[in-house]
Amino acid sequence: MQQINLFIELTRLKKPIGYMLLFWPCVWGLTIAYDFSEGIKIYIFYFILFLLGAILMRSAGCIVNDILDRNFDKEVQRTKDRPIASGKVSVKLGIIYSLLLCAIAFFVLINFNNLTVLLALASMPFAFTYPLMKRFTYWPQLFLGLTFNYGLILGWTSITNEINLIPIIFYFGAIFWTLGYDTIYGFQDIKDDEIIGLKSTSIKFKKNPYLFLCISYTVFFSSLIALGFLMELNNIFYIFLIIIFIQIYFFQIYKLKFDDPINCLNTFKSNNYLGLILTLGIILGKI
Repeated sequence: MQQINLFIELTRLKKPIGYMLLFWPCVWGLTIAYDFSEGIKIYIFYFILFLLGAILMRSAGCIVNDILDRNFDKEVQRTKDRPIASGKVSVKLGIIYSLLLCAIAFFVLINFNNLTVLLALASMPFAFTYPLMKRFTYWPQLFLGLTFNYGLILGWTSITNEINLIPIIFYFGAIFWTLGYDTIYGFQDIKDDEIIGLKSTSIKFKKNPYLFLCISYTVFFSSLIALGFLMELNNIFYIFLIIIFIQIYFFQIYKLKFDDPINCLNTFKSNNYLGLILTLGIILGKI
């Protein structure tokens, strides 16, 4: 039981926000591509596959992140008790766990078409090198955005078996969504990160974070407007966009307190609701 508890702690399974933020772009890509007039059987099947894939890959990613960051984690109050940083789980065992999770994820992946499988495999180097970026650049959140929203392309190709302008525009906007929410998340650790020499957009824009967040979320919101126009979605979609506008600019920016870690964490987590709202908006906008 102790090893099971350590595995759950290592993979953050009790903190679903991580894999949900990886999962929602997959669902968005799947939803914009799917023809609901043909029924929902395939949609539900792929929905479940993407959820399993998100959980497995996020869990493997957490382990790799903890292995690479174990020396830094020891110096940060929020992360010093993580299993690898604290020595409760060895690096060797962590590598074994990560490889097993990736192997299971591969069996999930091969249920999709060849293009989706190839594109997913091509993203692996980005997924596992992201933790290194905060050592070299103030833009690790950009690399996270490129990686975490890649599932949007996979969701699209899983149905269409091709790529066109629509998912690319959506993907581009979603990258800025991640830039926004992960900058908010980074304010929890900004003092410790500055002391140990790590970089982030939270540190780079700490003097004027509201402007950076407004720019990031405006690019994201603009991509949603473009999505509605290009796909000729009905008025219900735009009603949901109003809800998203309020959620972004009022609850995530206006109500945000950068010097309050709990407020930053809760604001970050609220993006899970945004993922659900946008998914429902796309579905109802296509009917």
